[in-house]
Amino acid sequence: MSERTSTGATGQLLVDLGPVAVFMLTYNLAHRFDEPRAIFWATGVFMAATLAGLAYARFVQKRTPPMLIVTAVVVLVFGGLTLALHDALFIKIKPTIIDLLYASVIFGGLLFKQNIWKMLFRNAFDLPDKAWNILAVRWGLFFIFLAILNEVVWRNASEVFWANFKFFGVFTITIAFALANVPLLLKHQPKEDDPKASEPTPPA
Repeated sequence: MSERTSTGATGQLLVDLGPVAVFMLTYNLAHRFDEPRAIFWATGVFMAATLAGLAYARFVQKRTPPMLIVTAVVVLVFGGLTLALHDALFIKIKPTIIDLLYASVIFGGLLFKQNIWKMLFRNAFDLPDKAWNILAVRWGLFFIFLAILNEVVWRNASEVFWANFKFFGVFTITIAFALANVPLLLKHQPKEDDPKASEPTPPA
């Protein structure tokens, strides 16, 4: 992996996971010194970290993915309601709303014969449409699963458990699911002895 690719991957990881990690760390720290308001401290810092991630993507990575903007809007709206109304319910259902939005975009795209998953990752993988459709359906169902899981956890577990599960649990489950899809990616990658794959590129 080139230095540029590695740097880009690191930056992407910071944008995607940084705010959630900051939320978890802030909550655990605040919980030790100001337990009743720990969730509100974490929410405020989470909102700031989300805006910082959006600014990093826009000005450093030179990109503004629509879903990142949607995520930031949901975070700011539900985080703002949490702080304004002093009610942790809103920040707790935020992951549910975002996951259902992701699933809706994926399945809505398929309904109109637009594979969002292919549009996002076609530069990284060379797959037939059948494989892209399978991946889209799998990830759409996975986001629905995450939405249900978030509802089950925040409603039945302690706030401390939910705040930490929000990072460690969801991250681990997502990595495991992504790895479970690797065989499908490998199965449909062009073979080295494929005439189309090995055909030399004509000179410009």
